Amino acid sequence: MERRKEPPAPSVGPGESSSTTPVRRAVIDVGTNSVKLLVAEVLDHAVKPLLEHSEQTRLGGGFYETHRLQPAAISRTAQAVAEFSAAAAKWAPARIRVIATSAARDALNQSELVAEIKKASGLCVEVISGEQEADWVFRGVISDPAFAGQPLLIVDVGGGSSEFILGEKEHQRFRHSFRLGTVRLLEQFKLSDPPAVAEWRACSGHLKAFIDREMAPSLERELRAMKTGDVRLVGTGGTTSIMATIQLGLARFDRDRIEGTRLTHEQVRRQRRHLWSVRLAERREIAGLPANRADVILPGVAIYEALMERFELEELLVSTRGLRFAAVMEP
Repeated sequence: MERRKEPPAPSVGPGESSSTTPVRRAVIDVGTNSVKLLVAEVLDHAVKPLLEHSEQTRLGGGFYETHRLQPAAISRTAQAVAEFSAAAAKWAPARIRVIATSAARDALNQSELVAEIKKASGLCVEVISGEQEADWVFRGVISDPAFAGQPLLIVDVGGGSSEFILGEKEHQRFRHSFRLGTVRLLEQFKLSDPPAVAEWRACSGHLKAFIDREMAPSLERELRAMKTGDVRLVGTGGTTSIMATIQLGLARFDRDRIEGTRLTHEQVRRQRRHLWSVRLAERREIAGLPANRADVILPGVAIYEALMERFELEELLVSTRGLRFAAVMEP
């Protein structure tokens, strides 16, 4: 995805900022499935995206049996970071920050990825903890005034992990990063084309058991304390943006139209049933579903359906903000 292509003159010089003048910053997010770039102008908690790119490098491909990042995936990822760094530099940001999440932090050969990115781009990589990732997801989402001040259960389903944050205003009652992700599940279940009914049952059963075992004991207690009926479920990240884009019938990502989209439990269920019933080639032709995400969308939408069912949440709100928005706000 991309916002603007021709950078205007910077509002302030590199490294400069003031209480009334925005400062430009860039964040490159190295995830398990994709590398993403955000260049933005930041003033306090207001973030104005100027340039956004996403490239699927599938860093977590072939990772989960050995917990070693594969050489080809490392190379693709480092090259994407170098290209995004060059694109960001044209906007004269005060800083270009590179952060890496689930696959990088779990990798036995993390140092190889860090060294290859440094060699390709000259940039140092911050491998952030799951706790830090969850905190930034929360802070990024509530930078939208529409979500600030409300009791929220925020979920960011990534390729290797999913972050769950339950909070209201600036206070977080529950925050955790779980080893549950789209690439992780895709590699575990190795679905047929189209997926067989038995494969869906196996994946669904796995998700239900995972939620009951890993999430429900602590999260359910906190939800009761906040009165579940008052809590709004907010999804952020690639899966929910795609689900909203499909539901709205958009040809491509459009932040202004996607932000705040409401998906009912029934709409999520219908999307899951349809996506799991058709072949990969057909999914690649669905408006709003990027062709290279037509495989990982299956476990992604399944996770949200399972969550809504288990915790009796009837509506999913979509946020296009999250991790990168919070990271770019950091001075």
